[in-house]
Amino acid sequence: MNIPGELKYTKDHEWIKIEGDVATIGITDFAQSELGDIVYVDVDTLDETVTIEEVFGSVEAVKTVSDLFMPLTGEVIEFNETLEDEPELVNSDPYGAGWMIKAKISDTSQIEGLLDAEAYQNLIKG
Repeated sequence: MNIPGELKYTKDHEWIKIEGDVATIGITDFAQSELGDIVYVDVDTLDETVTIEEVFGSVEAVKTVSDLFMPLTGEVIEFNETLEDEPELVNSDPYGAGWMIKAKISDTSQIEGLLDAEAYQNLIKG
């Protein structure tokens, strides 16, 4: 299971890469493996401010649809449009080409509430 040490994580299995006041967000290797083959990524919150833990979109796999929860309050400034034609990138490269959105962080103090790689590893081990 790939859990990059430089990223932050949530209990809902999103990963967050912080660069200044912009967060790149996707789902973890664990999440994509649990979901199975991803066939569609739906994000309809572009240019909207989404509050922490609100739904910013959904990911559809062959057997299920799963909500995507905002890890930090912020404005969704970019959607990875490549996923419209190649949603399978979430499976093959969840931390790279399979990223989902970029958001401008409204409250950087919320970063402290995110999990580090070790805490996330412990969460998925149960």
